Amino acid sequence: MSALLLMLIIFAVLLLLEVPVAFAMLASSVAYMLIDGIFPVTIIIQRMAPGLESFPFLAIPTFILAGNLLNQTGVAERIFAFALALVGHIRGSLAHVNVMASIIFAGVSGVAAADAAGLGAIEVRAMKKAGFTAEFSAAITAASSIIGPIIPPSVVMVIYAVMAQVSIADMFLAGILPGLMMGAALMITVYCLAVTGRITAPVRPRTQVPEIGHAFLRALPAIAAPVLLVGGLLLGIATPTELGALTCFYAVVLGLTYRSLDWNRLYFALRETIVSCGMILFMIAVGIPFSWIIAVNNLPSLLTESILGISSDPLTVLLIISAGLFIAGMVMEPTPILLIAVPMVYPLIQTVGIDPIHFGVVVVINVVIGITTPPVGMILFIMMDVAKVSMGRLVLAILPFYVPLFLVLGLLIVFPPLTTFLPNLVGD
Repeated sequence: MSALLLMLIIFAVLLLLEVPVAFAMLASSVAYMLIDGIFPVTIIIQRMAPGLESFPFLAIPTFILAGNLLNQTGVAERIFAFALALVGHIRGSLAHVNVMASIIFAGVSGVAAADAAGLGAIEVRAMKKAGFTAEFSAAITAASSIIGPIIPPSVVMVIYAVMAQVSIADMFLAGILPGLMMGAALMITVYCLAVTGRITAPVRPRTQVPEIGHAFLRALPAIAAPVLLVGGLLLGIATPTELGALTCFYAVVLGLTYRSLDWNRLYFALRETIVSCGMILFMIAVGIPFSWIIAVNNLPSLLTESILGISSDPLTVLLIISAGLFIAGMVMEPTPILLIAVPMVYPLIQTVGIDPIHFGVVVVINVVIGITTPPVGMILFIMMDVAKVSMGRLVLAILPFYVPLFLVLGLLIVFPPLTTFLPNLVGD
């Protein structure tokens, strides 16, 4: 146990020194092997390779590639134009458009960073031009971008599904209603801020029906991608991995039809996919031996006993876990949190009878909210660069949006059917 404690201390120190999480996990795992002396260091490599031999992991590169290909076809601009025609006249104007566009774009890209950096640049530029402050534009973009990993497809949900050995399709279906709830809650908050004068939101005239129809037709090919994905899941015509591959094919056909996907754009999409997948899979690879060390030291059982000593009520247990996940999300990215936390707390949720699909959605929402919080929130740094604002101004502007996000999270914790309804419906 002393070797494990030293491993965790080394891991924490490396994080404080701003060492990348993947290298911190790898270095602390090697340190444990050298200090403990029971297992050879080579077991780390032996654990990495089998851990990556999982067919569901193939869904990760297919969805990332599909999102990158669709980005290169110019669908972001079409989605934004349709959202503008649809909700641009509501009090709050382009802030509502921002959220609506993120909801639609969530079905194209399963990564929050892709939403923030791709669609976010278009949204921030349009909002600043319309008279919104740079910090508010960045704040609502950051808050709405985390809908991306909730509404399918979602890379984070794929990782959780593999770690917890649950159905990826069930996880995707479970995220639809919570993602829509988060979008609605953000739009209600924007409306309240506009009505009370907390933000300056220029009013736009209502778009005429023919113009809405024209914008819809232009955006229809982009909207069709998530509709086909969700429809495929609901009808059970293909696995998520197969649907990801079909979406890639659809994106290529769409790009050729628009004549916007040339060799340079294709190369860029492939390069971004390789880089993103490389980082994610490397993090998963080094996280597997790290989690194994925690498991062989019986830490999950000790954690289960400790929390059960406080309460065995499922709601209380879920609130305790959520608090821990949120704190972890403030200093770590979603992937390493899942790799460390899921093996540790999964025996506990099984003991108290928490549905693993419900738990998965709660976990994912916790960790994606974390990437919008200081000091290490990845989305905050992306938006600082996009909107050219300081961290302090951005954090102050995003504070009101934590209220609806945590309100939705609380509702999901208290009412599990909000997450399990669709998976159970399709399963029946």
